[in-house]
Amino acid sequence: MSHNPLLLPADLPVPQDDGAADHLPGLRMPALALSATDGTEMRVDVVPPGATRLVLYAYPRTGRPGVEPPPGWDLIPGARGCTPQSCAFRDHAAELGSAGAAVAGLSTQDTGYQREAVQRLHLPFPLLSDVHLALTRALRLPTFEVAGVTLLRRLTLVVRDGVVEHVFYPVFPPDRHARVVLDWLAGHPVR
Repeated sequence: MSHNPLLLPADLPVPQDDGAADHLPGLRMPALALSATDGTEMRVDVVPPGATRLVLYAYPRTGRPGVEPPPGWDLIPGARGCTPQSCAFRDHAAELGSAGAAVAGLSTQDTGYQREAVQRLHLPFPLLSDVHLALTRALRLPTFEVAGVTLLRRLTLVVRDGVVEHVFYPVFPPDRHARVVLDWLAGHPVR
């Protein structure tokens, strides 16, 4: 059977909170610009015009239909589900925008790989590449290694006025996370 990154197995292991993101709330975002799939460089410390917050969701790696993931991928807690998570943010993009949030995805994959995912999945927001691990190192984001590649653990940063206002970590299940973020935003309006 061919790998389908849109489907989540029922028996995925649930990631546990290991405290690797406890230091993030209240941190000032570094003045870094990352390559975006829309051809721009996007600053992670600046909320895009028209929004009051930036929702920056980090994920390990998107898969491609028919291409098998790394061996043991489904056994790594929190690894599987990047495509369903991105699709959920796509499906809730208008509601997130109405709540004052601009959305961007973040991974350590290169921009070309990410661009294919944006086009295939019809994402209305950019994916940002931290292929050189600049933001990952600056914020000490939680990571894991697979086949010699550093990947981000799934987490979401809510950035307001250049500061990490809230962190969702760990994120599970990934396909329902956009709704969780939307509910949090509704309960924490900007005054």
